[in-house]
Amino acid sequence: MEYLVRKAVESDLPRIEEIYAYARDFMEKTGNPNQWGKTHPPHDCLVDDIAKGLLNVITADDQIHGVFFFVTGDDPSYAYIEDGDWKYKEPYGTIHRIAADGSGKILQTAVDHCLKSISNIRIDTHHDNVVMQKAVTKLGFKQSGIIYVEDGSPRIAYELHK
Repeated sequence: MEYLVRKAVESDLPRIEEIYAYARDFMEKTGNPNQWGKTHPPHDCLVDDIAKGLLNVITADDQIHGVFFFVTGDDPSYAYIEDGDWKYKEPYGTIHRIAADGSGKILQTAVDHCLKSISNIRIDTHHDNVVMQKAVTKLGFKQSGIIYVEDGSPRIAYELHK
């Protein structure tokens, strides 16, 4: 299957929300019920991300199989890091809220796409999200420390530099 990445549009929202529902169910079944709970990300957030051109979809054969938020520049959540530090101080891009419909290679596709625009990528995940921790490590991300997201909860932070 050959994947393509494009900016999400509002007509993609029903499928995007299906994928996030699938991902929340998967996370709950694999021991991570709290990272996104039952409703994250909220509809209004997705609409806003689309309007800003920051939400991307991963497609194959005209069907959406994955979704992720990507932005370059400073991320307020990454300004403070404890139990470690950022090895690379240069400008970076951040991947947030990546989700898939069960299709493989979605994270790899997103990372490859993001590396085309910037060589330093950051990502974070919940302590209970062992699946994601293994996936990012397999792709070469290195654990950098602990950051805190907007609601104050801790996340394991990673960076990849190519």
